[in-house]
Amino acid sequence: MEKMLDGKVAIITGSGRGIGKAAAMLFAAEGAKVVVSDIDPAPAEETVAEIKAAGGEAIAYAGDATADDFAEGIVKAAVDAWGGLHIIVNNAGYTWDGVVHKMTDKQWDAMMAIHLRTPFRLIRAAAPYFKDAAKKEMAEGGPVARKIINISSVSGTRGNAGQINYSSAKSGLLGMTKTMAQEWGRYNVQSNAVAYGWVETRLTAAKEDAGAVDRDGEKVALGIPDAQRQMMKMVIPMGRGGTPEEAAGVILFLASPLSNYVSGQCIEMTGGM
Repeated sequence: MEKMLDGKVAIITGSGRGIGKAAAMLFAAEGAKVVVSDIDPAPAEETVAEIKAAGGEAIAYAGDATADDFAEGIVKAAVDAWGGLHIIVNNAGYTWDGVVHKMTDKQWDAMMAIHLRTPFRLIRAAAPYFKDAAKKEMAEGGPVARKIINISSVSGTRGNAGQINYSSAKSGLLGMTKTMAQEWGRYNVQSNAVAYGWVETRLTAAKEDAGAVDRDGEKVALGIPDAQRQMMKMVIPMGRGGTPEEAAGVILFLASPLSNYVSGQCIEMTGGM
């Protein structure tokens, strides 16, 4: 039986863990060839090993997604491995919170780099394999549907106290999503976003369990206070956070032929909040 993503090549940034990993596993199960990317080599390689053990195809590309050469490098890896590119999922990211009067320029710039500049660079690097490939396909009878899926947040659609940097970047990502729908729609590229509420990942784990990431020699703590986690359960109608697998299902919909006339949209996944 044909699978939804048979013959498709996908790049998913930040796919060694969490939502990105769940999406990589689901994409591979649906027939996609996946470039798994993470800042740390070990999680990326582990995800690739799991995909291959389940009969899928994947390669790992480790590195800092904000690096100047990252976008061109990961696109080249996909094309060298499988000859083309059809799906980009801009998922890599983290939070570095603070109230506005205490937030540093370094915190602000870090969120703009990972949540805005990195997706922009990856989309730009993919142009020859999205826009230019479509021109050739149109001359031969019709372009193949390609997908840009940007991972945003309800912090970007609604704002969130203590996250002016993150919410501003995630809101800007929605503008990028809508602009790409307009610029590349003629090439049969659908550009959409997902704005997640509470999904159980490192970013929403209890502070004592979440760990930290190292940015330029500075430890950035992840997670949220347990009191806030308990409060969130009270305001979410479904009474819980979503799972990474549930979150990946929305991404699969936007990557699949089921969404071939859906573009420029943002789907909120919030458990009804």
